[in-house]
Amino acid sequence: MRLIAILLVALAGSSFLGGCDRQKADAPQAPTQEVKAATGVDRSHKGQPAPTVQFKNPDGGDIDLGKFKGGPVLVNLWASWCAPCIKELPTLQTLEQSQTEDGKLGVIAISQDMAPQGSVEAFLAERDIGRFAAFHDAEMKLTEELGIQIMPTTILYGSDGKEIWRFVGDLDWTGEQARALLAEAR
Repeated sequence: MRLIAILLVALAGSSFLGGCDRQKADAPQAPTQEVKAATGVDRSHKGQPAPTVQFKNPDGGDIDLGKFKGGPVLVNLWASWCAPCIKELPTLQTLEQSQTEDGKLGVIAISQDMAPQGSVEAFLAERDIGRFAAFHDAEMKLTEELGIQIMPTTILYGSDGKEIWRFVGDLDWTGEQARALLAEAR
């Protein structure tokens, strides 16, 4: 019994490393060794256009990524059950607030929670996270269309609506690595 408790604690602690597997209907996910190895910058999708699938904006209306074409946009896919996602949301908020002032980069975060939008909004309100993160894709159409298996995943789209890179796993979006990557926004 003690061994089971130790394993459960170790498994819970490992959820703070790397990223989380995509959520299945009834099974919360824990990261595997493959997940940890697959984190970082991925340029294999460079040049692919943003998908046209619709999701909900913070007011509950339908929207797609085409709405953001014309300027570079950083799109973060996250979920409330994903510890690395929750860890990075405050740094994304700081980035989003700084970009609002200079207007060079749009920043949105799209919840992949299957729960109703109201529960996502309540989750964000508890953590004092802004509306930039209240976009919602309860059917996880974006993760499917983009082939995303690990959350968080953050994608930089250029002003032409085409992918520049994606970052798999969590990142401090106020740090040096993020600044270097974001310098590629055009």
